Amino acid sequence: MYRQVGHHPPDLDDPGALKAFFAVIQELNAAGLLFAYHDRSDGGLFACLCEMAFAGHCGVSIELDDLGNEPLSALFAEELGAVVQVRHTETDTVLEALHEAGLGHYSHVIGTLNDSDQILFTHDTLSVFCDTRVNLQRVWAETTFRLQALRDNSECAREEFDALLDATDLGIQCRTTFDINEDVAAPYRARGVRPRIAILREQGVNGQIEMAAAFHRAGFDAVDVHMSELLSGRVTLDDFTGLAACGGFSYGDVLGAGQGWAKSILFHPQLRDMFAAFFARADSFTLGVCNGCQMLSGLRELIPGAGVWPRFVRNRSEQFEARFSQLEILDSPSLFFAGMTGSVLPIAVAHGEGRADFGGSAAAQRALDSGLVAACFVDGHGRTAERYPDNPNGSPLGITGLTTADGRVTILMPHPERVFRTVQNSWHPDDWDEDGPWMRLFRNARVWVG
Repeated sequence: MYRQVGHHPPDLDDPGALKAFFAVIQELNAAGLLFAYHDRSDGGLFACLCEMAFAGHCGVSIELDDLGNEPLSALFAEELGAVVQVRHTETDTVLEALHEAGLGHYSHVIGTLNDSDQILFTHDTLSVFCDTRVNLQRVWAETTFRLQALRDNSECAREEFDALLDATDLGIQCRTTFDINEDVAAPYRARGVRPRIAILREQGVNGQIEMAAAFHRAGFDAVDVHMSELLSGRVTLDDFTGLAACGGFSYGDVLGAGQGWAKSILFHPQLRDMFAAFFARADSFTLGVCNGCQMLSGLRELIPGAGVWPRFVRNRSEQFEARFSQLEILDSPSLFFAGMTGSVLPIAVAHGEGRADFGGSAAAQRALDSGLVAACFVDGHGRTAERYPDNPNGSPLGITGLTTADGRVTILMPHPERVFRTVQNSWHPDDWDEDGPWMRLFRNARVWVG
């Protein structure tokens, strides 16, 4: 072995202890006693604690005294083990549970968080190693950065790497200006009437199930409609109050797929007239998400009040972006965002062509000044995001959602239908109940219909 340290490879000496450990960790987690957990077997204690600090954006102070007389072995041994973070006031409770599981011999209190944003290891009161969390995280991320700079847009790679220098970045936040548990659509559902909404999809679209579920929960009769049914005349938009154009790999997500979807309507007289008549109806509403957003932007000549809308082109990163980002809801006439202005909400992002192209920065500013921009990406400080990855596609001024002058048609690149339930979110505040804040968007549509 190259530069071998020791001669005993990691192994499992006591299967019973591993079984007991798994069981007690499940019990502690179910009881809400664990803040964080990370195994140490891949890289040892040093890598384990560094990665926990990186994820939490915090410093840690670690005392190695209880782990033996060899700090090097304690830091880099890859034997089975884990680090858990618990509240200081609940340390004794957690230790008691571990002792009762027969794991007292293996359990040690090794440290705490610090306010200096440093990763510090001591042994016998002497510093063994100390550096800032930011410096170590950039070392940890540099290989990824170098590969990313060669594979993707090099400027985006540099922006993501340099973002690690901001030690005060708060990451994903949530700020709501409304009660997310208030069901504003309940009085309308109570009437027993479910307005019909066409959940529109094309070949390759896969977001129709979530979209239908969200609108159904809000009080609509969600009907699966394929473009081929409109083309054949088996279904017509005259039968619907609402239209939701869904996303998820239309035409296999080939470049320009959303525009291709739009052209299949624009260049077919029957479909063109059908969509134009639907958009012109004062009692209709439309939502376009992801590929549906791209498609509707390609139909803006048919949509009253959509003149400032952009087209959507390849992401600045030159890669498909699947992230958990955050948006700020701006003041706009959109019926979908009624009562939500000023909220900052986490949301799922999944697109390869989400960059809004207005044809120039002046046109983007005019769109913003027009009051028809409904949502924009923001960073961990709540500021409009134009740098990657807080702005995952490179849209100017962070613009990622627009509406029409009367608010009846709204397009949005991220996916609210994928996070309308709390359990769908990869992170959420502890006080969320069943519904996430994006459920309000769908309920607003039900309220608007009346």
